[in-house]
Amino acid sequence: MQAVLLIDFGSTYTKVTIVDLDREEIIGTARAGTTIETNIMDGLKEALAQIPAPEGGWEFIRKLACSSAAGGLKMISSGLVKELTGEAARRAALGAGARVLQVFSYELTTSDLDKINAAKPDILLLAGGTDGGNKEIILKNAEKLCELPSSLPVVIAGNKVVAAQVADILKKRHGPVVISDNVMPELGVLSVESARLAIRDVFFTHIIKAKGLDKAEEFLERIMMPTPAAVLSAAELLAQGHGSERGMGELMLVDVGGATTDVHSIAKGDPSKPSVMLKGLPEPFAKRTVEGDLGMRYSSEALVEVAGRRVFDYLGWTEEQVACQLSLCKEDPWRIPQTEEEAKFDVAMGRIAVSLAVDRHVGTIEVVYTPFGASYVQHGKDLTQLPVVIGTGGVLLHHPDASEILRGAVFNSAEPTILKPQKADFYLDKEYILAAMGLLREMAPQVALRMMKKYVVKL
Repeated sequence: MQAVLLIDFGSTYTKVTIVDLDREEIIGTARAGTTIETNIMDGLKEALAQIPAPEGGWEFIRKLACSSAAGGLKMISSGLVKELTGEAARRAALGAGARVLQVFSYELTTSDLDKINAAKPDILLLAGGTDGGNKEIILKNAEKLCELPSSLPVVIAGNKVVAAQVADILKKRHGPVVISDNVMPELGVLSVESARLAIRDVFFTHIIKAKGLDKAEEFLERIMMPTPAAVLSAAELLAQGHGSERGMGELMLVDVGGATTDVHSIAKGDPSKPSVMLKGLPEPFAKRTVEGDLGMRYSSEALVEVAGRRVFDYLGWTEEQVACQLSLCKEDPWRIPQTEEEAKFDVAMGRIAVSLAVDRHVGTIEVVYTPFGASYVQHGKDLTQLPVVIGTGGVLLHHPDASEILRGAVFNSAEPTILKPQKADFYLDKEYILAAMGLLREMAPQVALRMMKKYVVKL
């Protein structure tokens, strides 16, 4: 047996998956509370103890991990124009598995610095100007960032003409300072891969120690990446395949958590009708969005507020009934439904979280009237023809009616301008293994792909 240990140090739970490479099977999965406040190894040992070991104990050929503990990878990005280099920087951070706390544009102000200092990001991504374009703003912002009271890791992903000069300025106050390729080398052209790799490198070398995760690296090889980056990597592999092993094709993955709902789409998203024109920045083939106000437990109050009347209308409940359930979520964020009422509330919250998160992820279409008549303009991805939607996350795994929750991801004829999937098949990550498979991809991509095709089941 070639046993591989795959670990996800989550914000709430440490989840372990042991796989047998030879048989391409899961030997066992377990979870325990993440113990970042004391020693990260305590929770890991507790989780491992739940899986019966073979005679003589475990002999793992590889031990890999990802992490979203201690708040995950928190980032702030800054660019020149909000809709251009600012948006490009945001997409690079999201693609690297970060939670983007805020995006700044134009010249940073003293008020902006106060917000950055209060947010306490792990990394700051500084962009601005196309290559050979505006130099002044990124240089001024570098000077302004030196006024921050504490040092931060900074990735520079702006105008290459002044990138070295920007780095020299920042090094007076901050470190490490890493230069990547410009996230927008030409107007309207995105190039985020170099910045993603630079963010990942800083995560490896500095953030892990800062969060107390380095204690686990005495037992592991290393923590490979943030958990959302591992999930995105797994989704890419499952969609695109590897070598002779075919993937499932274009797909969407919806991850409903206690604090956020993440949506990943692996799809071009080009207009499905010939008369529609695309407008705005090009969309990445592998796109991730994260919604911090759409969570089942920690963000439950925010979700009800954003949803308006949807929760009440779906359940037919009074405000007092909903308030009662919200108080249970607040008192016990780890709570699994104990009664029929709690189960109904979870379905409603899950479905609406999925619906709103997918609304924000997909593109929209609008009618523009010109002297020559009406024309149609698309912003973002058209996912109406997407064939596969995969669900993961606690509410989907612990509830017998996962399809009812995932129906929130499909096209609604009452909102025809929101380009959600029309006839997708639903699948479930039944063993909660996608983050683990993103890690396994680093060493055995075809095995990881075949295992996902086995364990991600059609509903």
